Amino acid sequence: MPLHVAVATRAFKRYSTYVGATLAGIFTNCVFGVIICFVYLEVWGSNPDAGGYDVTDALTYVWLGQAMIMTVAVWGGGSPDDLAERIRSGDVAIDFYRPVGILGWYLAADLGRAAYHLLTRGLAPTVIGGLLFDLRYPDGVGTWLVFLAAIPVAVTVSFALRMLASLTAFWLLDDVGPRMLLGFVALFFSGLTVPLVILPGMLRDLAFALPWATFLQVPADIWLGKTTGWEIVEGFAFMSGWAVVLLGLCSLVLRRAERRVVVQGG
Repeated sequence: MPLHVAVATRAFKRYSTYVGATLAGIFTNCVFGVIICFVYLEVWGSNPDAGGYDVTDALTYVWLGQAMIMTVAVWGGGSPDDLAERIRSGDVAIDFYRPVGILGWYLAADLGRAAYHLLTRGLAPTVIGGLLFDLRYPDGVGTWLVFLAAIPVAVTVSFALRMLASLTAFWLLDDVGPRMLLGFVALFFSGLTVPLVILPGMLRDLAFALPWATFLQVPADIWLGKTTGWEIVEGFAFMSGWAVVLLGLCSLVLRRAERRVVVQGG
C-alpha cells in the first residue's frame, strides 16, 4: 500500500507541472459549459421536466459533466496510454519483472492523475458555473461524502476500460483504433452528450446497464438527490460490480499477454 500511495502521489505531482495546459483546459471547460447551458435552457424551456430533471438539475448536470471529463478521462488518456507506449517500445518487459503488479501500479498512477484533475479542472469549472447560473448542491454532508466516494469508483471503471484498449497493443502493436472507438462510445453512453435520463425507452435502459453510466450519470444523480436511501447502495453495487469485472478482465488479458505474446524489441 505505501508503494501505491507513492506512485499516486508522484502521478499527482507529474500532472501538476503542466500549469499552462491546466489553465487552458479550465477555460475550455467553462466555455463549453456556458454554451451547453444555453442549449439546455432552450430544451428544458420547452419540456420543463424532461427525464425527471428540472432546469436547475439540467444546468447543474452540465457543470458536473465538465468537472468529470478529465477526472474520469472520458476521452481517454492517463496511465493506460503510458503502458501502451511501453508495449510498443518493448519496455513493458521491465514492468513484468517489477515486484509489484502492473495493474495495481498503473491504477494507482491513474488515481493520482484523477485527484489532480478533480481539484483543478473539476473544481474550478464548477465554481465558475455556480457564479454564472443557479445550480443545485447536495443538501447534506452525507450526500457530499457519498458523491466523493463514488468518484474513485468511477475512475477505476474508466481506468479498466482504458487499460483494456491499451492492452490491445500487445496484439495490434498500436492501440489508436481501439482508443478512438472507446472514446466515441464513452462520449455518448457516459451521458456527457445528453443526460441518460432523457433517452427513450430501451436505449435508456441499455445505457444505464453499461459501465459508462458510472462516469457521470450515476454520480450526478447522487449529487442532485435523485438517488437516495437504498438506491445509493444499489448504485454503488452497480459501479463496484463493473469495476471488479473489468479489472478481472484486465488481469486475464495481462496474464495471457505475459505468457504468449512477444513484444517489440524481443
